[in-house]
Amino acid sequence: MKHAGGLAYREAAPAASGAPVALLVHGYPESSYMWRGALPALAAAGWRALAPDLPGYGDSPPDSPATWERHVEALERFRSELELERVALVVHDWGGLIGLRWACDHPGAACALVVSDTGFFPDGKWHGMACALRTEGEGEQLVDGLDREGFGAMLAGVSADIGADAADEYWKAYADEERRRGQLELYRSGDFEKLEAYQGRLAALELPALVLWGEEDPFAPVAGAHRFVRELPGAQLAVIPGTGHFVWEDAPEDAAAALVDFLSALRS
Repeated sequence: MKHAGGLAYREAAPAASGAPVALLVHGYPESSYMWRGALPALAAAGWRALAPDLPGYGDSPPDSPATWERHVEALERFRSELELERVALVVHDWGGLIGLRWACDHPGAACALVVSDTGFFPDGKWHGMACALRTEGEGEQLVDGLDREGFGAMLAGVSADIGADAADEYWKAYADEERRRGQLELYRSGDFEKLEAYQGRLAALELPALVLWGEEDPFAPVAGAHRFVRELPGAQLAVIPGTGHFVWEDAPEDAAAALVDFLSALRS
């Protein structure tokens, strides 16, 4: 793993220099490992693909307090240290809340958006586990009581395609108390009302966008994908059948193909 701006990251790039950059931001409770299918596909298509581990996930150290805002700052620190100019921003789950907020806070930093199984709406609602993580006492009991076996079973319950190798990588987010507490800090800072100040700002960036979704997502239902398409002028929609919230795990080849087709069209 390489490191920049306090974050560990994975990279795949073509041999030639000067390639356009794709920045991929993972969701919860994953890490940059979730992009293992997309990274080589992007490199083969001529893109320099960078996927950081957010603070406290994968191989990145915690950065307390692990709030939503601090994660946005970490992404900008990563971008600045690598001297990245405009990037194609690819986001999933919490990576969307973090990455899209970053893009709005730094107009001109992104040249395109790929939005996957997330939300960016002030009237958003949290699902069951997220509500538990946001609740004092209940969240502590949840993260402290989970062991590797239970964690693996939890992941298998939402995606049969998250194997032991991926679960081992994602379990790193539970490696110590600071990382576990960081999850609570993130969710407890995740008040959707904060997005009222961002209404219309994502559309105002006027970026080409692909909305890529798992058809059977129980946490961020496909209605959210259609809402993004309505709110982002000219956005394309790709809904992958037979997949859930973890679409990049459930159908990595199909998701990567849709991503590459979209970004390749931008260069033609």
